[in-house]
Amino acid sequence: MRKLALSDEILMQIEKPARYIGNELNSVVKDDSSQIRFAMCFPDVYEIGMSHLGIQILYDMFNRREDTWCERVYSPWPDLHKIMKEQNIPLFGLESQEPVKNFDFVGLTLQYEMCYTNILQILDLAQIPLLSADRGDEDPIILGGGPCSYNPEPIADFFDCFYIGEGETQYDTFLNLYKSMRASGQYSRKTFLHEAAKIEGIYVPSLYEVRYKEDGTIAAFTPVYDDIPATIKKQVDMDLTGSVYPEKPVVPFIKATQDRVVLEIQRGCIRGCRFCQAGMIYRPNREKGVKRLKELAQTMLASTGYEEISLSSLSSSDYSDLEELINFLIEDCCGDGVNISLPSLRIDAFALDVMSKVQDIKKSSLTFAPEAGSQRLRDVINKGLTEEVILHGAHEAFVGGWNRVKLYFMLGLPTETEDDMKGIAHLAQKIAETYYEEVPKEKRNGKVQVNVSTSFFVPKPFTPFQWAPMYTEQDFIDKAKVVKEEIRAQLNQKSIKYNWHEPDVTTLEGFLARGDRRASEVILKAYEKGALYDAWSESFRYDIWKEAFAETGIDIEFYTLRERSTDEILPWDFIDAGVTKEFLIREWKQAKGEVV
Repeated sequence: MRKLALSDEILMQIEKPARYIGNELNSVVKDDSSQIRFAMCFPDVYEIGMSHLGIQILYDMFNRREDTWCERVYSPWPDLHKIMKEQNIPLFGLESQEPVKNFDFVGLTLQYEMCYTNILQILDLAQIPLLSADRGDEDPIILGGGPCSYNPEPIADFFDCFYIGEGETQYDTFLNLYKSMRASGQYSRKTFLHEAAKIEGIYVPSLYEVRYKEDGTIAAFTPVYDDIPATIKKQVDMDLTGSVYPEKPVVPFIKATQDRVVLEIQRGCIRGCRFCQAGMIYRPNREKGVKRLKELAQTMLASTGYEEISLSSLSSSDYSDLEELINFLIEDCCGDGVNISLPSLRIDAFALDVMSKVQDIKKSSLTFAPEAGSQRLRDVINKGLTEEVILHGAHEAFVGGWNRVKLYFMLGLPTETEDDMKGIAHLAQKIAETYYEEVPKEKRNGKVQVNVSTSFFVPKPFTPFQWAPMYTEQDFIDKAKVVKEEIRAQLNQKSIKYNWHEPDVTTLEGFLARGDRRASEVILKAYEKGALYDAWSESFRYDIWKEAFAETGIDIEFYTLRERSTDEILPWDFIDAGVTKEFLIREWKQAKGEVV
C-alpha cells in the first residue's frame, strides 16, 4: 500500500493538505519499476499548476508509454517549505509519494519569469544540487520547457537541458535515447547530454560558450563541439487534430484556478500584435478539427464530472468552426447544469448572442483589451482594434443586458505620449456615456461599471519590441498618476474604477525576460536570501532583490533601460523561433515610424 510522504501530524499543521496527498481522480499510478521515472513540475502552488493544460497533455502522453511513469510535483506553500527544510523531508511525486531525487528526469514548465526562485525551491527541497555543474550521474536530468525557455539564459546554470517548442514532436526520441543508453550500460550524464543536444529542439547550455564585450553586450555565442547545432530550432506540432490530448484529465481535490474541462481549439494567432510574445512564438496558426473537439468534449465531461467547459485559444473568434462547435456544446453536449466559458472572444453580435445563452448576464462582465488609449498608439502596436469597434461592442453588450465592462491597457509602450495615457480615461468615459445614452432607464441593470486596469509594458524576446527600452519605477508610477487624475476629471468618474500593476515587479520581470547568463547569479542570491513566490504580491520582496543586485554587482538598468541596437547579439538569438530577425526588425522600424 502507498505510504504518504507527510505524516498525519504534518498534514494537520499545514494549509490545504490535499495539495500534497495525490490519489486524485484520473491520476496515474504505475509499478515503480518503470524504466523511466519523470517528475513533471509546475513551479507554483498546486491550484495554479493543476490548471495548466501543457502539463496535462505531457502527463497523459508520457504515461501512455509502457516504460515511463510520469508524476506531478508543485511548489510547496511556505508553511510546508519550512517544515520540509527543518525535518529534512525530500520533495516527492504526488502519485508515488517517493523522493524526486531518485527519478530519472525532473521537468519544469516555465510559464512566467516571476516563478524563477520557485525553480530553485523545487531543486533545493528535492535535495538536488542547484547548479547543473555540481550534479553527478546519480542526479536526475533537469529539463525546462514552456514560453520562458525562448530565453533560457537567465536560468541556464540551473538546467541540464531545455526543450524548445511543443512537446508532442520530440519527447519520444529524447526518452528513447535515454532508455537505450541506460540499457547498453553506456550512460553518463555528460555523454547523454551531448547526444541529446543533437536532437532537434534540445538545448544543452553547458555545451555552448558565451563571450562578452567590454561594454557588457554579447561578443559571441558558440557551440563547444562541432557535432551539435549552432541554432536550436523550435518544435511545432502541425497535426493538432491527430495529436495526443488528455481524455481523462486529473481532477483536483480542491478548487483549482481553472476548475473545468479545457478544450484547446487552436494554437497560434493571426493577429500579429507587436508586443505579444505568444502571438509570435506559437506561430503558425493551427486548428483542431471540430469533429475531434466534439468527441473530446463529451468524453472529458463524462470522465471528470466537471460542470463547466472552456475553449482554450489565443483568439477564439478566429476559429473557423466556432459557431458549429458552440451550437453543439449548447444544444447537444452540455445539457442542463453545464456552463460554457468563452475567453478570448471578440465582442460582436455573434459572441453576445452566445454569451447571453451561456452566462448569467447580471453576474458576468465583458472584457475588452484595447491595450492603448489612443488610435495612434494602437496602430503602433498593431492591435487592429479601433475605437469605433470597441464602442460598438459596448453598445451591443449594454443593449443586451450587460452593465459591467473590464478594460485592459498597457502603460510604457514605445512612442507613448501623455495624450495616449489620457486617452485611457477618455475611452472609459465614452463607454460609460454609451450606456447612459443608449439604454433607456427602465431597461438598465443599475449603474454601469467600467473597471480599468493598466499593466506596465515589458519587452519580450521574439517580438518586434524586443529592442525597446523600459522605464524606471518612478516613471511608471507617474504614468499611472496621469491616468488616475484624468479619470477623476471625467463626468462619469464614479462609474470608473482604476487599478494598476506594481512597477517594481514589472522592472524585475523586464530584467528576467531579457537577461543573459549573468542573471543566474542574482536569482540564486535572491533565493538564498529568502525570495520565493515572487509572482504573489503578498510574498514579493523587492528589498531582497535589490540586495542581490548590489551583492552580485549586476546593474539591472543595463538590462531594462537600454534600447538595444538591431545588430547587437541578443541572448536568445541562437534559437530559431519561426519568425526571422529581419521580419522583427522591419516591424520594429515600422512601429517607431508609426506604420501599421
